[in-house]
Amino acid sequence: MTMKTALAALALITAPALASAMCAGKTHQAMSCAEGTVWDSASQSCTAQVNS
Repeated sequence: MTMKTALAALALITAPALASAMCAGKTHQAMSCAEGTVWDSASQSCTAQVNS
């Protein structure tokens, strides 16, 4: 019974760590800017929209 409990605890401890490791390189996030501005990925901020 002790071995089953230890294995269950180990699984519960490692599962969240493994799940977060799967998303380590992902940095995509939805960004919304005020009306008349657009997201500029170079400056990582909202900038005024230029209509040409």
